[in-house]
Amino acid sequence: MDGRLAQWDRAFQAEVRSFLAEKLTPDIRARAARQTGVAAERELGIWWHRTLFERGWIAPAWPVEHGGTGWNAMQRHIFEEECASANAPQLFLGGLQLCGPVIMRFGAPEQKAFFLPKILSGEHYWCQGFSEPGSGSDLASLTTRAVQDGENYVVTGSKIWTTHAHNANWIFMLVRTSTEGRQQAGISFLLSPMDAPGIEVRPIISMSGEHEVNQVFFDGLRVPVANRVGEENQGWAIAKYLLEFERGGSYAAVARALLRDTLIAAQTSDPVDGTRLWDDQSFRRRYAEMDIEITAQSWTEKRVISSLSAGENVGDMMASILKVRGSEVQQAAGELAMRALGELAIPDQRRALSPGSDAPPIGPDFALRHTARFLNDRARSIYGGSNEIQRNIIARSVAGG
Repeated sequence: MDGRLAQWDRAFQAEVRSFLAEKLTPDIRARAARQTGVAAERELGIWWHRTLFERGWIAPAWPVEHGGTGWNAMQRHIFEEECASANAPQLFLGGLQLCGPVIMRFGAPEQKAFFLPKILSGEHYWCQGFSEPGSGSDLASLTTRAVQDGENYVVTGSKIWTTHAHNANWIFMLVRTSTEGRQQAGISFLLSPMDAPGIEVRPIISMSGEHEVNQVFFDGLRVPVANRVGEENQGWAIAKYLLEFERGGSYAAVARALLRDTLIAAQTSDPVDGTRLWDDQSFRRRYAEMDIEITAQSWTEKRVISSLSAGENVGDMMASILKVRGSEVQQAAGELAMRALGELAIPDQRRALSPGSDAPPIGPDFALRHTARFLNDRARSIYGGSNEIQRNIIARSVAGG
């Protein structure tokens, strides 16, 4: 694989950079810099979604016939890297990255016609109902029941760690429609509006102070059978397909952005004694090691891009490798940023980070969000299937099982 960009890719990169420079005003960049979770605050995220939609760039991975950009795999990778480098607002991709591809692959024609345009425009904001209080990485043990009653399923149970359920107006979920046979054989995939009677959302406040995740309760929720994607009891196969999209992504670009802030902090002189962490050889050695780890992750992602460009299917194992290594690289980059901040990582900045807050930050701008982000990133190796589960998938694939 030749890692150099072709002439047309460099031209595309310049186009993306010009667009980002125009749209990401200082105010927008400042708001995006306060993001500590998986996505920007709701109003900023909706604005950025609409901006990309109007440009025709909201769905880089979608086929052209469904409103996608028609970009090849390398162009998509360039776009992701440039957005991360420019600190663009990160979108919550429950609809674009997860539910949309499932509907394209398994949905009925009328489902595609109804849902896909609304996902593209941002009219539908989707959350994911997979994990349960007793079923996380062991997702096949889920117990939320859906019993058919005429033209509807009646859903009873609970989902947990449901990211942005308080913002979403639709949810896609896995439910148990049969208790016979293997656990995986009795699961179905349903779609429901969040304002339907029988849904309650309760917030879960993370240790970093954000309201990002929730517990969702279903008590007699009625979901039309027409809102089932695929056949009844086909949900496990659909979920496996969806998780390939959730576990992929561009981890290296996000870690690289963390490393840039780390360098700024390390090269800033202490206001008391004038010393710099950058002058500590052990720190510089760890910084160099982190730089190498991020570069290696970037090349792994580029190898996947090369395979996709050649029409190859990367499969479960590579998605798991990207998830394991990518999440661990991001966590390590965050840990190094905390070390560089030193005592600047101690203040509680949650008030200053709140959208619309007039509370002044404590210390320089680069110190504002890293503690909250570090705490939030502890979950990266858990959500999307814990890294322990991913290592089992990799081991089984290597063993041919």
